[in-house]
Amino acid sequence: MTDMEKQKRATAILVAGTFFNLSIGVLYIWGELKKIFMTPQEHGGWGWSSAEAGLPYTLAIVFFAIGVLTGGRIQDKIGPRWVVTSGGFLVGLGLILSSLVGNNPMGVALCYGIITGLGIGIGYSSVTPPALKWFHASKKGMVSGFTIGGFGFAAIFYAPLVAFMLSRFALQADHGFAIGKTFLYLGGAVMAISMTVAQFVKNPPADHVPVSPKNFKQAAVKPSINFSWKEMIKTRQFFLISFLFLFSATVGLMIIGNTSKIAKIQAGITNTALLLSLLALMNGIGRLFGGILSDKIGRTNTLFLVLAIQMFNMVGFMFYTNLAGIIIGVIFAGLCFGTLLTVFPSMTADQFGLKNYGVNYGIVYLFWGLAGVVAPVFADHIFDLRGNFDMAYIVCAAMMPILILVNFLLKREIKKGVQ
Repeated sequence: MTDMEKQKRATAILVAGTFFNLSIGVLYIWGELKKIFMTPQEHGGWGWSSAEAGLPYTLAIVFFAIGVLTGGRIQDKIGPRWVVTSGGFLVGLGLILSSLVGNNPMGVALCYGIITGLGIGIGYSSVTPPALKWFHASKKGMVSGFTIGGFGFAAIFYAPLVAFMLSRFALQADHGFAIGKTFLYLGGAVMAISMTVAQFVKNPPADHVPVSPKNFKQAAVKPSINFSWKEMIKTRQFFLISFLFLFSATVGLMIIGNTSKIAKIQAGITNTALLLSLLALMNGIGRLFGGILSDKIGRTNTLFLVLAIQMFNMVGFMFYTNLAGIIIGVIFAGLCFGTLLTVFPSMTADQFGLKNYGVNYGIVYLFWGLAGVVAPVFADHIFDLRGNFDMAYIVCAAMMPILILVNFLLKREIKKGVQ
């Protein structure tokens, strides 16, 4: 295979992985569905409580993280194609089954929260490893940025698409009918598209040597390392990376999960659709360009920028009391969160190798899942006590110097080598 053929094949794998993640990004539909779930039955909704409407999404986050670990480990052993296909199938199946259970909180929690959430994680975890193997080691950030960015950009079209479908189907009957039809059609489409794209996601041949970038200095390449997960969890780097991922992601998830509420109580903004679209756009851009930036200036240097921006942005949120301020806060929150989700997978590959990358990053990603549980509980507790998020902002801003110190320690450990 010539270098040109290798590059074309690598690009095709990258595009397939990106579009697969774009197709399964149905976590972002929950905000639109939750509104209908909580609408009283006399107004055509299902009359669920806030806890009932939040449970499927919370379960989806948890099983997403579990799926990342499970799928990553399986694809390390048997290759990505059928694992990715299975992930797409489960995502669609969970949505279709959700359309059949009707007004049943536990049924939707099982179908969407567990089946779809698990499928998202299995598929999501299995498209980046093969793409990384097709490209040169110096492109890890860019490759992760594209595949993971696909998932982030899904929010830009899924949220308005679902809002349109709900309103269109509601004209035929009521909101309950609209939810069922939306789940059914969306599930069928996701299953068909994702499983088709999955057939193009494959590992390179065992003797594959990626094409080196022009003017690349071979001396800059580090010796090849391939840690098992048991070896990885014994290293200092693992604990530092996991600590950073958990608490930096908690800050981003707190803002992302409460953007509408923050906009309403601090700036009196009730129509937040454009703000949420902006947040999704910045999240996607952060994933893409954050990865490219980390290839240029290094992972820990990129993390330092993110942590510093997060610190100033958390302080700023206490003073964002108009539309312009909220927009600024949303832009930086989205960019920082997106960058985190590109830097940590690239860093995991850098430090522990590609052979067992699926399971290794799956373990690291569990800390993102933990952040997905901690962030809403922390934010809701603060809001219930004080009626605003000011104390949450202060706590998050105060954490940033600690995380910057941990990032400095990580940088020092990386220079010494994995031990």
